[in-house]
Amino acid sequence: MRRDITIEARWDGEAGVWLATSPEVPGLVVEAPSWSAMIEEVRLILPDFLELAGLPPAQISLTFRAEEHFDLAGS
Repeated sequence: MRRDITIEARWDGEAGVWLATSPEVPGLVVEAPSWSAMIEEVRLILPDFLELAGLPPAQISLTFRAEEHFDLAGS
């Protein structure tokens, strides 16, 4: 069985970290100082979260969606 999971990532400028969550994986919250570190951390802990949720083992396909907001001063 294949499971497609979307990871929503956003940059927290105040904390200086990427924050990753997923509505499909309750409780998943990852903070990391770089995009690549965030992806690696998600890949490492996601199987444990799925197991704790009682979901059967599956081939997992991850889609990362990034978001970053900027406030620009008017001209």
